[in-house]
Amino acid sequence: MIERRPALDILSHVILLLGVSMVAFPLYLTFVASTQTAEQISRSIPMSMMPGTNFWESYRLALLGGETSLGGKVPAVWPMMQTSLISALVISIGKIAISLLSAFALVYFRFPMRNFFFWMIFITLMLPVEVRISPTYEVVSNLGMLNTYAGLTVPLIASATATFLLRQFFLTVPDELVEAARMDGAGPMRFFKDILLPLSATNIAALFVIQFIYGWNQYLWPLLVTTNEDMYPIVMGIKRMLAGEAYTEWNIVMATAILAMLPPALVVILMQKWFVKGLVDTEK
Repeated sequence: MIERRPALDILSHVILLLGVSMVAFPLYLTFVASTQTAEQISRSIPMSMMPGTNFWESYRLALLGGETSLGGKVPAVWPMMQTSLISALVISIGKIAISLLSAFALVYFRFPMRNFFFWMIFITLMLPVEVRISPTYEVVSNLGMLNTYAGLTVPLIASATATFLLRQFFLTVPDELVEAARMDGAGPMRFFKDILLPLSATNIAALFVIQFIYGWNQYLWPLLVTTNEDMYPIVMGIKRMLAGEAYTEWNIVMATAILAMLPPALVVILMQKWFVKGLVDTEK
């Protein structure tokens, strides 16, 4: 029999509320700053914790760009968000597609040095983009892929992590399914499309959420391969707003930060059920 202890329940809820507050307070502060004017933020010490009346103007300038009340020029965030969205989708979908095929080949095909190739893929976990960034940049530059979506996404598509996770899942699929498919005359790709892909739906959803956020938050690689402002992602846009100006329009910066958080948050919220199930469901 499990004994209920109200004191422990209260303590656990207090700890949970403290954790939520630590995460939520900076977000609330960012939102409040985005609804005030730059003058209100700079003159009020400490800044007011109540939302201001400049909500629509701040977000209009952040999205569409233009001239502020102080005469400063604000770049439009919408094209940057479009670049980030395209890059994140291409990276996440490309990683999943390549990882599905490579994991399928490693598990269901018998070829010489199969384990050797798997470990070679696995070892690349120790070689992230930051380690191999110089030769990767040289290859991208020689191929004329600077300031292109291909240059932003192709070097980041390969994923040893996704290949490993999908390989481990494929190993749990009963051999009876393979035999049944073979007896029904299904070829390898038919088995892959009709059996493995439906069974992998939750794992694919979990990987999509992780890889989408990974692609959306890229900063270092786009900083190297983009020199044209039309190809800047949203993370670079925020950084450029904080550098090189004598006076920072903090309300626009905070509005841009809120807008940059919306797509990843929306993906997590919409796919939360699939994401959690793909990570914890072991009844395969």
